[in-house]
Amino acid sequence: QVQLVESGGGLVQPGGSLRLSCAASGFAFSNYSMSWYRQAPGKEREVVAQISTTGEITNYADSVRDRFTISRDNAKNMVFLQMNSLKPEETAVYYCKARWRNHEHWGQGTQVTVSS
Repeated sequence: QVQLVESGGGLVQPGGSLRLSCAASGFAFSNYSMSWYRQAPGKEREVVAQISTTGEITNYADSVRDRFTISRDNAKNMVFLQMNSLKPEETAVYYCKARWRNHEHWGQGTQVTVSS
């Protein structure tokens, strides 16, 4: 069955870094564009970064540009989010999403807490 499993979240101090991973299975991963979203308590889910099927095209939310990097490995069916210079307000559950035409798949999320 379709699965997206995020990992790599945790507690990090402000200014620190984390690398999130998302492992995909059960669908043709290389056909899907991939995204990372986050949802903070009491707030709507927002897109953080997107990457095209080949990885050639990436897009970022203004708030994370130049600090976060999205990448993918189609041979391993994985997508990553390198997060640097993290801020307390970026505490949230981070989700990966796969999208192809009208098909969407979501992971269960991984908690990122930025706190001293």
